[in-house]
Amino acid sequence: MKSSATEKDLKDVIHEAKLRLLKMHSESGVGHIGGNLSSLDLLMYLHHKVLNSDDVFVLSKGHSAGALYATLWSLGRLTDEDLQKFHKDGTKLAGHPPPNWIPEIRFATGSLGHGLSLSAGVALGKKLKNEAGRVFCLLSDGELDEGSNWEALIFSAHHRLEKLTIIVDNNGFQGFGPIREVADLGSLSEKFNTFGFHTEEVDGHNLEDIARAFSIETPGPRAVIAHTIKGHGVSFMENRMEWHYLPMTEAQYRQAIEEISKA
Repeated sequence: MKSSATEKDLKDVIHEAKLRLLKMHSESGVGHIGGNLSSLDLLMYLHHKVLNSDDVFVLSKGHSAGALYATLWSLGRLTDEDLQKFHKDGTKLAGHPPPNWIPEIRFATGSLGHGLSLSAGVALGKKLKNEAGRVFCLLSDGELDEGSNWEALIFSAHHRLEKLTIIVDNNGFQGFGPIREVADLGSLSEKFNTFGFHTEEVDGHNLEDIARAFSIETPGPRAVIAHTIKGHGVSFMENRMEWHYLPMTEAQYRQAIEEISKA
């Protein structure tokens, strides 16, 4: 799975993936762009620099399927023709990732709160079978309103699932508005530490910071809290809840492309 891209090369590859992500969403007229842009740097680093062939990745925040598809495109696992069919009738690239058609997508996700439980089950299976490989699960912070995630944390800590790593796309928003106004989660690090996880906090748009977190070897299940910006890189989308939903107009698409191109 991993590519041979250097860190400098990876920044260029991420830049191209962002442009392709925006084009894909523009062509399909589909929203959920804000959370895709907050998670893309994390997905790109994870897939290009961390994941091995024995590892399993689960995108729990399934509404960021576009960022996952753009990432797999950057690795050559999906083609331009595939992306042109995003969210169209008969496509394999649905708005939430469907399972069992490429190895990189194990589970259908998007009904939020299920991905961590699925990941914990895979990690337990690897432990019981003494199988190689790790399990990585990308959650959204808003998704942590779901009680099933806290059950999965109890389960993971109790079974000492050392192969499990949780990454939280902590962009501060959920579907109804800012997290602090809807259901304030407080310090996620404190909560994960209480459940027995080793926890790191990173800037989710800084590759050096992300690299530092994934270079640390720790026993037991771990969590990476990635502080991100919803709509990152596009001025009129940044930290705006409505870009969880809205598709772009042609004028907005041109502005977004211009801003990303100049970044």
